[in-house]
Amino acid sequence: MKATIPAKIVGIEVGAVSQTLDARWLMAYAAGLGETDPRYYDTEGPSGPVAHPMFAASYEWTVALTLRGKTLKPELLPLGVQTSHHLVIHRRPQATDRLLTRGQVITLRPVASGTLVVTRYSTVDRNGRPVTTTDYGSIFRGVTCEGETSASVPPLARPIPPAGDEVRWTSPVAISMQAAHVYSECARIWNPIHTDLAVARGAGLPGLILHGTATVALAISRVVTHDLGGDPARVSELTARMTGMVGLPSTLTVRGRARAGDLIAFDCVNERGDTVLSDGVVRA
Repeated sequence: MKATIPAKIVGIEVGAVSQTLDARWLMAYAAGLGETDPRYYDTEGPSGPVAHPMFAASYEWTVALTLRGKTLKPELLPLGVQTSHHLVIHRRPQATDRLLTRGQVITLRPVASGTLVVTRYSTVDRNGRPVTTTDYGSIFRGVTCEGETSASVPPLARPIPPAGDEVRWTSPVAISMQAAHVYSECARIWNPIHTDLAVARGAGLPGLILHGTATVALAISRVVTHDLGGDPARVSELTARMTGMVGLPSTLTVRGRARAGDLIAFDCVNERGDTVLSDGVVRA
């Protein structure tokens, strides 16, 4: 009998989980991505090091583990792979912030390869002011569900990529065999399918794969370099779909696509030219 995810998990919420940021955590996340911009490591300024645009994935992970433990059977967890990421940055996280994060399952839907689960992570500061909001989609491969179910919480309105097929720039990114291990420790995001070969193959994967959030973060870094004058603080929103797995080691090529107004389109392909990130958009 195939494993099934029950419809009753939709709407289940956990939190608020309190976490205090510090310069060490912000710097480690940037270092895990191989960042060299000194702004990511400047501890002399009043706000400390600049947070990478994808840093929210780090403090959301603790909540993700709690919510998954409350809604999914342990044997299903290795079958999940990230398929989408949509982040709105209301204001940049800073060192010394005490943040409160809630997680809620907002969508359950059958798809060709299994079941899509979308989770909302909402983070505010100690005064209740919004910091980040993320819709995080995962597909649990080979798992069924009890039909399509949605909570009363609407999904984030996804920015539409600017029209145009041109490739304005390309940037290759070498992914080392150790990339997932380094990212796991620096981001504090540990999922054994990324670092434990036996677990990855036991889950039906061809081998170790890079975290979806790491893939998006590496791509966003190149967009910042090529289109935002190297200033990560200009990113206010980002979204992308994961349409392929990134093996270790490998080489990715980030491609800057059309740009219009405050929106920048991008995607990412592997060595064979297959798209691994699609429909990427940055709002700046």
